[in-house]
Amino acid sequence: MTAGNEQLMELRNKHVPGGVALLSPAFIAKAQGAIMTDVDGRDLIDFAGGIGVNNVGHSHPKVVKAIQEQAEKFIHTCFHVAPYQGYIELAQRLNELAPGNSPKQTMLANSGAEAVENAIKIARYVTKRPGVISLENGFHGRTLMTMTLTSKVKPYKYGFGPFAPESYRIPSAYCYRCPYGGSYPSCGCACAHKLDEFFTGYVAAEQTAAIIIEPIQGEGGFVTPPKEYFEIVQGICKKHGILLIIDEIQSGMGRTGKLFAIDHWGIEPDLITTAKSLAGGMPLSAITGRAEIMSQPHPGGLGGTYGGNPLSCAAALAVLDIFLNDGLLDQSVKLGEKLQQRFDEMQQKYEIIGEVRGKGPMLALELVRDRNTKAPAGDLAKKLVKLCYDKGLIILSCGALGNVVRLLMPLVITDEQLDRGMAILEESLAEVNTEI
Repeated sequence: MTAGNEQLMELRNKHVPGGVALLSPAFIAKAQGAIMTDVDGRDLIDFAGGIGVNNVGHSHPKVVKAIQEQAEKFIHTCFHVAPYQGYIELAQRLNELAPGNSPKQTMLANSGAEAVENAIKIARYVTKRPGVISLENGFHGRTLMTMTLTSKVKPYKYGFGPFAPESYRIPSAYCYRCPYGGSYPSCGCACAHKLDEFFTGYVAAEQTAAIIIEPIQGEGGFVTPPKEYFEIVQGICKKHGILLIIDEIQSGMGRTGKLFAIDHWGIEPDLITTAKSLAGGMPLSAITGRAEIMSQPHPGGLGGTYGGNPLSCAAALAVLDIFLNDGLLDQSVKLGEKLQQRFDEMQQKYEIIGEVRGKGPMLALELVRDRNTKAPAGDLAKKLVKLCYDKGLIILSCGALGNVVRLLMPLVITDEQLDRGMAILEESLAEVNTEI
């Protein structure tokens, strides 16, 4: 007999450490598209997508079929020991799809954090410099290097130091809460230009290997830079021989209506990291970069036992087919337009919504107690998540102040499921709006 939610929670508390946090008390028995069903038989509309992993939906038939077919052939050989075609095919496709016209190369790993680790390794190897710059509100993982790059202390860094050396942090392009007290566009995108000044007081440009930036900050609250931001930053990087790493782990794979979010800004990064929705739920990440950079590390310096697992490669190739051949990118654009309209309408009705931001269907609501003071409503964001869960909708809060609600629903969500989920969200928003 299958255990229920309460029984499984008791077992979880006994056998799994509390440091492995749970964002909801529902244990899932099955999931399809944008609906998850827990072990008690309750359906939940998924606006979280496994934290941005299920862009093509839960258990997409083409992804499942690709995994099954590959599993019948072989599951693991280690690409270093006995290589296989799927790894090469996926690398080739990512190279062709990555922004810009420069020749590219790709290596595969297991997780987003591992992709970032390798991108930093490559940047340091190529530039022969130690320094790495990341942004406030950024999130890049929980391994030693990526935890160091991650901005938020609790829960990600607290008690886990000391951290990796030669890591530095600059303010992000958080226009709603400008760290310099400016207002866009009259600020002249000061946050980008400040990078040049940073080299005077914190780390010399000649000692800086790379700067790593999420096009839209995920855990940081979907902070979205203005249109000229990346062009300015890239210009500064080129002037000083610093590599620009774009972390697309949450924002990539169609999340913003484009395969790579950085395409909205029209630049070609030196290195790009992808993971999460790349393989439709299978563990896989990639580091794609200009061939002149990627080709420099010596044989054996990059890789890992499970990197580019055959099942994950098969799943990722199916995911790319779904986006490019089945019209999912177009569907993502349309979904984003619907969400933007609904949220703009909600913002007019509910004072608690201080800002709606993001691109495409990668949108977030920043909740405040007062629009003039922008006092964060982190407690009400937490309550909103609970209210939605009680009514059958899974959403996530985020942001440095814990007052942002982000949406990462599967892009295959049906109109009926979307309308029902949005109705729950608005009903719950109306309730917490009375408390400001």
